[in-house]
Amino acid sequence: MLCEPGKEYLVEARLLPLARSAGQPDVDSYVALLGRDPSERAKAIDALTINETSWFRDLAPYQAFTEAMLPPLLEARAHVKHLEIWSAACSSGQEAYSLTMLLRENLPPGWTARIHATDVSTSMLERVRAGRYSQVEMNRGMPAQRLVTWFTRAGNEWEVSPELRSMVTTQHLNLAAPFPPMPVFDIVFLRNVLIYFDVDTKRDILRRVSSRISPDGYLLLGSSETTLDLDDAWTREAAGRVWMHRPRGASPAGTAARPASPASPASSASTTVRATAGVAQSTAPALSQTGA
Repeated sequence: MLCEPGKEYLVEARLLPLARSAGQPDVDSYVALLGRDPSERAKAIDALTINETSWFRDLAPYQAFTEAMLPPLLEARAHVKHLEIWSAACSSGQEAYSLTMLLRENLPPGWTARIHATDVSTSMLERVRAGRYSQVEMNRGMPAQRLVTWFTRAGNEWEVSPELRSMVTTQHLNLAAPFPPMPVFDIVFLRNVLIYFDVDTKRDILRRVSSRISPDGYLLLGSSETTLDLDDAWTREAAGRVWMHRPRGASPAGTAARPASPASPASSASTTVRATAGVAQSTAPALSQTGA
C-alpha cells in the first residue's frame, strides 16, 4: 500500500487510537507490535484499508461482463456448464453480489457459477458472509427491481437471498503476498486496487494473477489502471468504455478450455501488514487495498 508524500498523517491518525488502546506510547511502537500480535495486526489492517464500494460500480464493467465476456465463455464452457470468477479485494461484497445477480439473470438452465471473494480484511469478509447491508448502502447503485427480487428486510438492514449467498465463497488473501492454492478463474475482477501499490508490486501481482486465469479468460481493472508497461503477458480488447485484459494469445472467440472440475474452496492464508508512511516502514509484506 502506497501513501502519497505529505499524507503520512492519515496513517498516523488511523493507527494512533489503536496504539493507545494497546498501551503503546506512539505509532512506531505500535507498528513494532504488529509483527508479533496477530489480533492487533488484523485491527490495523481494518483501520488502514479503504472500503470504497457500491453496487454495479461504474456500470460499464458489468455491461462488458454480460455482453462481451459471458457469451464466448458460455460457448467455451458448454462441456462443464460452470464458471469460476474471482472478486479480488472484495471489500464488503457489493461487487461479488452484483456479479451473482447478473449470473442468475444470464446463465442458461443447468449452469452453475462460483464467485471467489477475497480480501485482506477479516471484518470485510465477515460482512460478505453475512450478506447484510444498510439502507444507505443499498441506495448506492442498487436498482429497485433487483432489490425486490434478491433481498429481504432484516430489521433495519437488507439481507441477500440464500440463493445468491450460496454462490459466493470467501478467503482471506493479501494480494501483495504469494497466493494460496486457488482455482483457475475464467474472469478476474481486480478493480481499483493496483493504484495503491508501487510499480514492482503491481508487476508481481499481475504476474501471479496470470498464473490463476484461464488461457481464454478475462481480467478487469479499474478505469485508471492498466497492464501497459507493467506486464507483457497481457493483451487488451475494447468492450464499450472498458478494456478487457486477456492472457496473450487468447482467442477473441474464447475457445480455449480450462480444467473441467471446479476446485474446492482453498484454505485461509496468513496476512502481514506494512503501513508505508514514514511512521511505519519497518513491517513486512504490503497491505492489499480494498477496492471493489
